[in-house]
Amino acid sequence: MGSVFRLFVVVAMVMAAVAGCSKKEEAKPEGMASPHGEAATKKKESVVVVPESVKGKWKAVKIAVTDKAVNKEAVYTVNIGSQLAIPGSGLTIAVDTFLPQFTMDGTTLTSQSNEPKNPAAQIRIIEGGKEVFKGWLFSLYPTTHSFSHPKYGFTLVDFIPAS
Repeated sequence: MGSVFRLFVVVAMVMAAVAGCSKKEEAKPEGMASPHGEAATKKKESVVVVPESVKGKWKAVKIAVTDKAVNKEAVYTVNIGSQLAIPGSGLTIAVDTFLPQFTMDGTTLTSQSNEPKNPAAQIRIIEGGKEVFKGWLFSLYPTTHSFSHPKYGFTLVDFIPAS
């Protein structure tokens, strides 16, 4: 009698396990994010904070644009907060922010001081009316997070203080 009962319990457990595995996943309500899906994998947006000691102290940056096909470089001065069309390229460079001593604290990007100890410019590159890059150029580390364009290279080479 005991072995029949054990056999019954084992069969019942197997049936319950099989039924649980074949149960269809319930559809989530429209507009509700999955706890493991997109919302969980999105990284937090970075926030750029320009300290008062830096605001208005810098006028422009100089960006070297290298045409890789002919290995020719031209340097363009772009005012901070403005943009410049690169002649004959179909590209426009916009300089959003300049941080003289770039630092990152979690998702906050800021400058520790107004001294150019780790200069960085936040730029956008627009090609054919479409933004193809938004990121940072670092003068001390030109290859860090650099934009890889098939024809052009971009380097932060200098920065101009406000007069």
